[in-house]
Order: sequence, then structure tokens, then C-alpha cells
Amino acid sequence: MEWRILKVMTKKNRWLLISFFCLWGLSAGIGWADDTTDSVVAQAQEAYEEAKFQEVVDMLKPVLKKAPVPLQATRLHLLALARLGEIVEALDAYEGMVKATKREDEGLLRQMAIASILPRRTDMREQIRGAAYTALKEIDSDDVVPYLEDGLTDGTGMLRALVAEALAKRKVGQQSKRFRNALEDGAGLVRAAVLIGLGRTGEAGLISLVEKSLQDEQALVQIAAARALYELGQKKYWTRIEQGAQSKEGYERGAAIRAFGELGDKRAIPILEKTATDTQPSIRAAALVSLGKLAFPETLPTLKAALFDRIPAVRSVAALSLGYFAPHEVLAPLKRALGDTNPGVKAATVASLLRVGAPFSVVEGAVHQLLQDSNPAIRSGAAKALGNGKGPNVTGTLTMILNDALPGPRIVATRSLGRIQERALLAVLKRTLRDSDAAVRVTAASSIVRLLDAKVGT
Repeated sequence: MEWRILKVMTKKNRWLLISFFCLWGLSAGIGWADDTTDSVVAQAQEAYEEAKFQEVVDMLKPVLKKAPVPLQATRLHLLALARLGEIVEALDAYEGMVKATKREDEGLLRQMAIASILPRRTDMREQIRGAAYTALKEIDSDDVVPYLEDGLTDGTGMLRALVAEALAKRKVGQQSKRFRNALEDGAGLVRAAVLIGLGRTGEAGLISLVEKSLQDEQALVQIAAARALYELGQKKYWTRIEQGAQSKEGYERGAAIRAFGELGDKRAIPILEKTATDTQPSIRAAALVSLGKLAFPETLPTLKAALFDRIPAVRSVAALSLGYFAPHEVLAPLKRALGDTNPGVKAATVASLLRVGAPFSVVEGAVHQLLQDSNPAIRSGAAKALGNGKGPNVTGTLTMILNDALPGPRIVATRSLGRIQERALLAVLKRTLRDSDAAVRVTAASSIVRLLDAKVGT
């Protein structure tokens, strides 16, 4: 019986027909069992595509008890378990398959990892949804774009903004109709993220659409529109960004200062250097971030001076920004900053030292001190800083942090391991898929995909 005939029958009749032929085939000694298995797998595939994941699992149970088990049945079963949020059970079955075949099925593992993130997007807890969308944001692949698009309808504006920022960085995301429609979102942060993405497209045909947002009710959206228009070739809108940098309205001023760091125009340097001495710490910090992103050598004196700012958060930003310069230009001031008594500044300095290639021995004492702190945020800061390094000392320390009693540091350590992308870390990340915390598990899944996509060591 051909599958195209089975497809037009009702589900109940298909099962009756399959059962009849199976029993008839067995009694007659004819090899109908294989045909029956193929039909069940085909139905399971259809159910999977309809997002009936529990039905897939139930349907394939008899098939998985037979030998040999079709590869497609195994794949569907593992992916359905992952989509149901049963990643530990899926991983157990996958490891059994690896043991039997004596090799990793990287394509299947990657699919399982992504599938395990997806059910968490609808979790009632905002922090778990945030972890899921952050995990998807970390994956630099177009095949997660449809899943990110779904986040544009999340009930929380900050999560929609996170998703919009992720889509804005990808060409496929920028072209997405749903992304462009989010220009009408009720949250200004979302509208601003969409405009920034539109500016990155380079499509002159979008100019008239973007210009409308120059009249948006929120100033930060107006600045995003001016930035986008500048990137679309409308250089006259630089003046609008300059005006924003002088605004008394904090959101507008901050948005303008951040825009300067992204546009790479040297005209911003004197404005940012002046702003780096502003009376408001948040404005000083924003200016230092942009100076770091521009990374012009003439701005080094301003950044080095900011290492002595009276506000620790500003000193932290200065230390991080120095990490974008050549090692010989910043090693000395960063080594001095490593002695800062504030743990946030210390963590930022560790990050920059590792980023410019300093050996682990230079930061080892500071890292040990940070990881002994009772504040989980400080331990998380150390884990994030280590993501800028590489080598066995770094990865060994991050692996140790995976045993932290609280999920926060474990989440950050898992993300850092994914950013390091060393092949030997695959086993560690697979173990982390079994973590008791859902946010840690989705972060591990993202890191696995990143590692596999990087093809490290192959």
C-alpha cells in the first residue's frame, strides 16, 4: 500500500489497515513487518511536523523495541522528547546510541540541543523565557530565526527587545516581515532595535520608512532612526545624533552616545571625551563604552584616566574598554587595575587582560579571590570574564564553577564555555544538559550548538 493512499485516509482507518496487513503478513510468512514500520515512522514524522510530540513518542515505542530500529525512528523519538522538555531522557537514549555506534552523531545532537530550548520559550516564568531567548540569540545560525520571531509576541517588552536585538544582527532577521512589523511595537526599546537592524541592511528603499520614526514619541527611538538613516547613506542625520548627545533627557542622551560607538566616525571623539567627564556616572560610562568600541589610539589617555574614577561602575567600564586595544598599549594600566579593591572592577580587568592575551598566571590570584566571594553576582562576573580567555587553566576553572551551589554562576560559566569553543568541552557541556536548573540546561544547549557549528578541531 503506497503512502500517498494512506495519507488521504482517516487516521483511524490508516491504523486499522496497517494492523490488518501486519497481522496478515505475519500469518502468511511474508515480510510485511518492515512495511508496517515504515508506515508508522511516516506517521510519526507527520505528527512531529504538526507539533504532536507526545503522540510521536507513544507511536514509536513499539518500533523502538524491534531490531533493527530505523534511524529516522530514533531521530524522531529523541527530538520529540527534547521538544517535550525531556532532555535528560533524550540524552540518555542518545548516549546509548553513541555507545552502540561508537561515534557522535553531531547533526542529531545539534538538533536535539535546539529542540530542548524551544519549549522554554512559553514557560510561565519570565526568567526562564529570557534564558531561552538568550540561548537562541547566542546561536549564530539562520535556522533559529523563526524561533526568535515567535518572541516578538512575548508579553514582556524587555524580552521582545532582546529578541529584536538578536534579529537585528542577522541578515535573515533584518529581512523578516515579522521583524519589520515590530516597528509598530508598543515598547520603544523594541522599535529602536528594529530601526537599528534596518540601518544595517544598507537598503536605500527603507529610507522613507525609517524617516517616519524621526517623529516618534520617544526620543531614544528618534536617535535610533537618525543612526539608521546615517548608515543608509543619509549623513546629514549625524547632526540629529549630536543634538541628542547634548540633550537633558537621559534616555535620549544615552542612546546618542551609544550610537557614536557603533558608527565609527572620528567626529565623535571630542564629544565622547568631553562626555567622559560628565557629572552623571551613567553618562560617563556610556561614553567610555563608545570610546572602547571606536578603539582609536588617541582616546587611550581618557580611558586610562577613567580607571581612577570615584565610581566603581565607571572604572569597570574603563577597564573593559581598554581590552579592545593592542596589548602593548594597555597591559601596564590593566595590571595596575587588577589591584582595585572593587570586585566588579577586578572582574572587568580580568576580562580585558585575557582578551589581550595575558597568560592565566597574571589573573589567577584575582580569579581565585572573586570565586571565593559569597556574592553569586561576583562569582558570575568572574565566570563571564573567563569567557575571554582560552587554555586548560581557563576551561578547568569554568568547569569547576559548574559545581556552584547557585544557578547564576553556572549559567554564566556554561555560556563562557560555549564562547571558548574548544572541542574537548563537548563532553562537559553534554553533562551540563543534565543540570537541575532549566536555565542552565538551555544555556548548555546553546553552547553545544555554538561549539558544533564552529567545527572546532576538525
